[in-house]
Amino acid sequence: MNINKIIADELSIKLSQVDAAVKLIDEGNTIPFISRYRKEATGALNDEQLRNLYDRLTYLRNLDEKKATVLSSIEEQGLLTDELKAQINDAMTMVVLEDLYRPYRPKRRTKASIAKEKGLEGLANIILLQTTKKPLNEEAKAYLNPEKEVNTIADAINGASDGDTVVLLNNTSVLNASIEVQEGEDKGKTCISIQDKGITIDGNGKIISLSADAAAGKTYGIYITGSDKSKTV
Repeated sequence: MNINKIIADELSIKLSQVDAAVKLIDEGNTIPFISRYRKEATGALNDEQLRNLYDRLTYLRNLDEKKATVLSSIEEQGLLTDELKAQINDAMTMVVLEDLYRPYRPKRRTKASIAKEKGLEGLANIILLQTTKKPLNEEAKAYLNPEKEVNTIADAINGASDGDTVVLLNNTSVLNASIEVQEGEDKGKTCISIQDKGITIDGNGKIISLSADAAAGKTYGIYITGSDKSKTV
């Protein structure tokens, strides 16, 4: 893409004027300075013309860089055809370029997708649904896979847990029945309760209520991944 030629055509000025102005801009000169003191070089381009030139120069250069990134990404996927390459090179706006790229844009890898890649989906469901009566570290042993970089029980649990998931690390048993919170800001939410430990947790991993012992710091093997910590409500 000949950016200077495009700008000259769009602004109805000479290519030589664009070349001179771009050279001065790339040398670090400001638009007011070029407009006032470099008239002889730019063919007397005024301040408005120079600002329009600068705006289009910035946009088209960014567009050119984006095209290179898009072409490289699609080529790495082995999906770049001559027709698609021509369409991308001919795109004159970011909107058109994004529309062309959208079907080929790599999907963002979430923690859930990474867990699935590592074969941890089953463990993630166990953690989310709290369906096991076995210690979680025992469940996690079945998901160890050095080939997928799941080398330890901690790797398996952390890989299968999202940032707010509550993980049971010992023999604490869980009531599988749903419980409705009766008071406080979470009234009406469905939650689960850890049997005999006085700790109630909602489906998002937030501790709803704690007994006196639990509030004193006796968490009975409860481990919360991510940045959130246990708190008394």
